[in-house]
Amino acid sequence: MTTMTIRNIDEQLKGRLRVQAAIHGRSMEEEARDILRAALSKEPERAPSLVQAIRARVECFGGVDIELPAREAIRVPPEFGA
Repeated sequence: MTTMTIRNIDEQLKGRLRVQAAIHGRSMEEEARDILRAALSKEPERAPSLVQAIRARVECFGGVDIELPAREAIRVPPEFGA
């Protein structure tokens, strides 16, 4: 196991951790491990992609049917020689 030191925790937070540890009948160190374990066991929510965000924003307006122009034949490339 790895050891980790957390510095600069304010007294109020440390006191709350001490009380919560006492309520659960364990040490402050074990309580902190349990809090970290619980917080990090959840998968973070992923923000919607740009496409999903745009679709969500405009879907209330409904769809649009667009007529695409007919494709033309490929033109003959120019000749660069004499």
